[in-house]
Parts: sequence; structure tokens; C-alpha cells
Amino acid sequence: MSGPAIGPMTEPGPHAPAAALSFRDRRRRMVSRVMIGGTGVAAAVTVLPLLLILFHLLRAGLGSLNPEFFTNVPAPVGQPGGGVGNGVLGTFILVALAGAMGLPVAIGAGIYLAEAEGGRMANLIRFVTDVMNGIPSIVIGIFVWAWIVVAVGFSAFAGGVALAIMLLPMVTRTTEEMVRLVPRELKEGALALGFTRWRTTLGVVLPAARSGILTGVLVALARIAGETAPLLFTAFGNPFWSSDLGKPIAALPVQIFQYAISPYEDQHRQAWAASLLLIGLVLAVSLAARFLIRSPYRSR
Repeated sequence: MSGPAIGPMTEPGPHAPAAALSFRDRRRRMVSRVMIGGTGVAAAVTVLPLLLILFHLLRAGLGSLNPEFFTNVPAPVGQPGGGVGNGVLGTFILVALAGAMGLPVAIGAGIYLAEAEGGRMANLIRFVTDVMNGIPSIVIGIFVWAWIVVAVGFSAFAGGVALAIMLLPMVTRTTEEMVRLVPRELKEGALALGFTRWRTTLGVVLPAARSGILTGVLVALARIAGETAPLLFTAFGNPFWSSDLGKPIAALPVQIFQYAISPYEDQHRQAWAASLLLIGLVLAVSLAARFLIRSPYRSR
């Protein structure tokens, strides 16, 4: 006579009463809660500095923001008022100039690194870009000063060259990683249809990697927009309106530096306001990189 069938033994579910859990299960559940709580605390600590910076900038600089601040040039030293309009214009010119010089080279180098993969030349270029990522910005500024400024003087062009050099390694590595993420089947399908390799890269690979590349480009542009040290040795700054690429030009980070070391309290307030404006521009570009650049293959 056969006895009653006995089903397979199962472990207690996550909502099982504590009495039904073994010591090992209770220990695992406790460790899980501790680790989840620890990662939550780490995330909060990561975001906290940004929140504190924004809070302090809003408290110290919001009161100095007015229409004249965005449209006027700096007031003479010791006089209240003035603005940073020329610095905003100069920053846009410098970033645009750096992008025009650096982005084609960086994106092309990234595509080459992704396609060449483990070649000797590719490994050398990859190593050089990694080293360039770690070079302090002030060293790049001194380098451009020695090679360009000494010969032709301070200029917007020299500042653009310095920022373009900083742009190169960031965009190169981002482009390489994004191109590598493109499924190999897409490239093989295009080659099987008779496409040449360069046409496959331009017509299939780049459109598929466009979202990631554009995101990396925007993040890199936001990064160089806040650089001060290389511009002190190249663009130098200018208290007047100027868009001449062959002459010194104003830049928002340089004006913040000059206001910050000034002995006048009104310029200190303007430094906080300019800092608020600069971080607002960087945050706007970062949000654009996060939300506006979307993959064409993402479901809507």
C-alpha cells in the first residue's frame, strides 16, 4: 500500500513568517537589507555635494541676476554694477571653436580604434588618449602658450586649441565604446549586401551609434565650457565685447576667477552669480544629453 505523495521541498518565500525561516535565511535577509541600505546611502552621498553646491549658489548668486547682468560688460574696477554678457558670448565662441577643431578628429579616431580593434597602432593611440585624459588642464594651457601664444599672442584661437586638445581624448574614447556596442550582425549584413567597409561605417554603424556619440559630445562640451586654467594662458580674457579670433576674448570661467580674487564685495557677488549661470548652462547641456538624445531603435 503506497503512502501519500510527498512534493518537492521548497524554501520559505520572502513573506514567510520569521519562525519559519532558518538562521541562515534570516542572516541572508539581514545582509541583503544592510547592503541595499548601504547602496542607498552611497547614492545619497553622491548626490549631496551637487545639491549643496546648487543651494549655496542660489543663495549667494540669485540676487545678482538681472537683465543687465546678461547684457552688460564688466564695470570698471571698484564700481558696482556691470555684467558678464561678453563672457557668455566668449564662452560660446571658444566652445564652438574647440568643437569645430576637435570633434571631427576625435570622432574619426574613435571610429578607427573601434574598427582596428587590437592592432599595434590602435593600441598605441588608445594608450596616448588614456594618458591625455589624465593630463592637468593647466599643463595643456602652458603647452599651447609655449607653441602658439608666444608666437602670435593671446587670442581666442589659442583658447580654442587648448579646449580642443582637452576634448580629443574624451570624445575619442566615447566614440570607440559606442561604435563597439553596435551589433556585429548589422555590419556583417551590410557587407554581405555588397557595401564597402567605409560605406558600412558611415551608413550603418554611425547611425546606430549616433545616440551614444552625441551624448558623449555634449558631455565633453559641457566639461570644457567650465575650464579656467588653460584659458588664463591662452584666451587671457577681455573686459570688452569681442568676437575676433585673433585677439584676447572674454570667457565666463576667467571672469569668475578674476571676480573671486577681487577685493571688492560687489564683484564677489557677481562671481557667485556667474558661477550659478555657468553651472546652469552645464546642467542644461547634461540634461539635453540625457533626455533629448534618444536612440532611433528605442520604443516610444
